[in-house]
Order: sequence, then C-alpha cells, then structure tokens
Amino acid sequence: MSKIRANNEGSIRQRADGRWEARVTIGLDFATGKPKRVSRYAPTRAEAVKLLHEMSYLCETAPRNFSNITLEEWLDMCLEVYMKNSLKQSTYVSYEGYIRIHYKPTLGSVRLKDLTPRLLQQFYNYKAETEGLAPKTLVNMNLFLHKALSYAVSEGYIPSNPASAINLPQGSKPQIEILTRDEQASLLKATYQHRYGVFVRLVLFTGVRMGELLGLRWEDIDVQSGLMHIRRTLNRLTKKERPLAPGESKTEIVIQAPKSQNSIRSIPLLPAVMQDLLNWKAVQQSDQQAAGELYQNSGFIVTNPLGGYMEPRTFKDQYNQMLSIAGLRHFTFHALRHTFASRAMEQGMDAKTLSVILGHASVSFTMDTYTHVLNNHKVESMALMGELFDMGQVPQQEISYPVIATPLVNGEYGFSAPNFPEVNFSGPDLYQGLQYMKEHLQEELLVSICPPEPTPANQIMLDAGQLLLQIPV
Repeated sequence: MSKIRANNEGSIRQRADGRWEARVTIGLDFATGKPKRVSRYAPTRAEAVKLLHEMSYLCETAPRNFSNITLEEWLDMCLEVYMKNSLKQSTYVSYEGYIRIHYKPTLGSVRLKDLTPRLLQQFYNYKAETEGLAPKTLVNMNLFLHKALSYAVSEGYIPSNPASAINLPQGSKPQIEILTRDEQASLLKATYQHRYGVFVRLVLFTGVRMGELLGLRWEDIDVQSGLMHIRRTLNRLTKKERPLAPGESKTEIVIQAPKSQNSIRSIPLLPAVMQDLLNWKAVQQSDQQAAGELYQNSGFIVTNPLGGYMEPRTFKDQYNQMLSIAGLRHFTFHALRHTFASRAMEQGMDAKTLSVILGHASVSFTMDTYTHVLNNHKVESMALMGELFDMGQVPQQEISYPVIATPLVNGEYGFSAPNFPEVNFSGPDLYQGLQYMKEHLQEELLVSICPPEPTPANQIMLDAGQLLLQIPV
C-alpha cells in the first residue's frame, strides 16, 4: 500500500479490492469533531494521484480564496448557511426570489469586491424607473442585501457594506380601504345567510388577519375569561425547496407562529361574538354526525364539512359570496381588519389598546396607519378639544401660544411649546398636561423681560398623530 501526503490535506492508498483511493480533507465534521474527508476512486495509482491534485486544488481555491467570489455565489451561500434556519418560510421565499429574479440576472456575475454603492444605486434606479418596482419592494430588497453583505464584512471579504450608502425612494403610502357604516351593516346582515358568516363577524369585531383566523384552534378560546388567543397562522406559501418533478405543486400549507412577537396576543371577545363561536361549535358537531367516520376532528375552528382546515383561497371564495349576497363591490378580506380598526377609533378606543389588539409593533404605527382615514372623527374630536379651552371670558390683552401634544408609545402624551423649549411635560391625561403647560407658560411670561411673539400655526410642521393646540395665557 502506498500513501502520499501534502500539507496533511490529502492522501492516496490502495484498497483491498485493488482500486486506488484519493482522499482530501474538506472541513470539520460537526457531529464528531473530527476532520471531514471526501474520497474519489481510480483503477490505477497514476490516476489516483491526478485525482488527488485536482481535489486539493479545488479545496485550496473554493473555501479559502474568496477574492473572485461573485455576488451570485455569495448570496446563495449566505441564504443557505447564515439565514435559512432562522427565517420564516414566507421570508425565505421572498429572499430567494430577490436573488433569483432580480440580483442574479443583472449583478450575479459581479465579483463581491467590485460591488460599489454607485453600481447598486444604478441597479435600483433601473429597477424603479424601467421595471417599475414599487419603492417598498426596493427597500425590502436592499434590507436583505445589506444583511447578506454584512456577513461578508464580518468575515473580512469586503472592507465595508456597499448597501449602506443607497438612496431609495420612499414612495407614497397606499390608501387603505374600509367599509362605510352602511356597507358594514349590509355585510353583517348577509353573513347571517351564509355558513361561514360567523367568521366575517369575528374579524369585523377583532381585526384578526386571515392567516390568524384560519390558524385558530378551540384551545385558543377561553370561554371563562372571554379571551381569544392568537398563537399561530395558517397560510399557503411557496415551498422553500423548488419542486423538480413535473406537475409538482410549488406551494404548501404552512402552520407557524405569527409574523412577529407582537402578533402573539390575546383579544377580548364581546359576549355576542363568543356566543357566535359556541353556536358554530354546534354546527361542527352536526357536521361530524353527518360525515361519520369520514370526519376529521382537526381541532381547528374554521373547518370544512369534513372537519379539516380550510384553504385560504377557499375561504376567500366564501367571503366573496357574502359580499355578493350583500350587494357590495369587492373589498379585500384585509379591508375587514382596517374597518375594525377605524370603527374602534371612532368609538373612542385609545391608540395603545388598539395597537395591542391588532398586534402592531408600536402605537405610532397604528396611528400613522389609521388616523388619515378618520377625517370626520378628527373634526368632531377637535370640536371636543375646544371645550377644554372654554375657561370663561378671556381678556382682550391675552395672547395664545402654540403647544404640541405628541402621543407616546407608552400611551401617554408629551407636551412641548415651540416658543418656550424649556417648558415640557409628559403624562397620561391630556387635560392635566394642558393645565400644566398653561401654568408654566404664565410663569415664564411673568419673569420674561421681552416675551417672544407666538409662532404662527401655519409655520409649525407636525409629525403624524401630533396635535397643535393654542393656549391663552
């Protein structure tokens, strides 16, 4: 038996069956902690030596020499090694699509070290101006690319992240769609004429997403406390592994945790809504008696007549039937969630509570999403605010200073005065905050030798959700 070693990386030997084996170490076997080796076989020693040289060259150039690695190679490797196990399936599918559809055809062959901010900026400009990609899509693409390239920076393959210096259009926020009160009343009436109407009513009074609705199980309903727990979603998603067999489905039903930690939540149910669900449980029992052994006791709340879960597309068809019964134009199913949120705000629900019920990441996101659809409600609310300033007859010599009220993430309000930066306050009560600001502005005027002129309201720029108030002092 002969053996050749080079830098402890490869060897050849003759096997008992007469063949020659060339072996190369390619890394570490994490299961055993020992070196991982790859073997190739040849009928002669000379051919085995040639195989050894070829395998050693590949090992030297592939894993260690990244000077010529392309963006395509890096993104494929990064998605599988660094990201795959930590991503939800929907996110993985999105990232894989960004690579396959957008990055590979145009930038795939560019060497990682040659990728510059200018080249990326030109790429995104082309995608926006020529292909018409939405601003949100471009932002999401670059977030993924930035994440992938940050690993290359950490490993020392590139000195800095070229995706950091990109200027992308923000775009306009899409107008959300809600049902008017009359349309909502018509739809509610139609739901009582349909087998699955109970679930449209449930969404109109809880604001849950479709995937959350279809993922509900009876164990998620606490009748005693009147709570519904959102713990999972059911969606049809593109498979992580693209199908190879002809005719094989590209999608699959995926039951997983909700989209974020905030989406895992408990929602109080109105007594009428709880009773609706209990009535539906009786329908399921009737289905089970009718189906007999064919019935599948899946534990899901939204089920077909045989007890199995319901496909999202199938449920959308049922929802569209109810719209037709109500004589309404088409509304997306998500419009029911927007309708719930708008009605809740109209009825006086505070933004913090609504944000928690909807599973939003922050109160500011909730207010930014829904306040612009409540113009009539805002006018009515501002009229009520006027009552706070009805403090009797105001002397003619008194002047008013602007005060900005800002809703905070913790449900409180922050107050500031543009003309008196040192006067500010935060607290849960709007009236208390206004009183505090009034008293302290009056104190500032008493000690001020030359009081500032009030800033005109039209010169004050407000952020989303902020209120501009005028306090007479």
